[in-house]
Amino acid sequence: MQAEQPQHPLGYLLEAEALWWRIWCTSAEFKYGMNDARHRQKLEADRHYLQLAEKISSLAEAQIKQHETAEAQFYAGMADAAAARLYGLRGENRNAARAGVSARAEMLRALELDPQMTDATAALGVYNYYVDTLSPVVRLMRIFMGIPGGNKEEGIRQMELGMNQGVFLSVDARFILARSLRTYDQNYQRALSVAEPLVTRYPQNPIFQLLLGNLNAELGRKEKASEYFHEALRLTTADAACGGCAGCDTDCSTCLTRLRGLADSSLAALH
Repeated sequence: MQAEQPQHPLGYLLEAEALWWRIWCTSAEFKYGMNDARHRQKLEADRHYLQLAEKISSLAEAQIKQHETAEAQFYAGMADAAAARLYGLRGENRNAARAGVSARAEMLRALELDPQMTDATAALGVYNYYVDTLSPVVRLMRIFMGIPGGNKEEGIRQMELGMNQGVFLSVDARFILARSLRTYDQNYQRALSVAEPLVTRYPQNPIFQLLLGNLNAELGRKEKASEYFHEALRLTTADAACGGCAGCDTDCSTCLTRLRGLADSSLAALH
């Protein structure tokens, strides 16, 4: 896609999305009874990911200058959102805040141009939810920094719309919402109902198996949780055909090893 349409942002956005899942995988850890990516050191390999975000942004802005469309604004917003999630994972809170606020503004503009763009709605939902879950101290800093507020319930509604009707962000919105309901609301049953379609649709994805296993464990369903964790183990012991992505700091074997470790730790915690 990048070769055939080098001036279109979509090919680069898809590459960034693929790299993000790899980043999440290699950064995840089992802690507080949950598998999640909470922190990542600054790595040289991150440069390629951030360069992709810059590329998406520049191509989207070029399209906007020629003819502003909701699609171009969405791509511009996704470029900032891509950067924000990596900055957030690396603990660069000011950079994450600036990129997140910029993404919010671009998604709002996309919805002005096309109120039916559910992917833009889903992206706004992520912003609204997380900003409303900040600690009181961070909320005070947000006010001083001029960062727009959010609304958690509205964010949930927006992510639900995106996961059910979105095109680009349907999987991301469902995964993020399930994790959010688990981590911040401890609403494990609702999180489970949100997450189950991920395994139904993508049974070969061990990340989704781990999520459902964790949610069942939180609900006291140890036997069911064990089934999901063992399935994650089975999936991560298969040979990986991929040899790694350009600009990635690891190959598939490293990612699979990390996921096996998460599954083993999750199983051990059941006993």
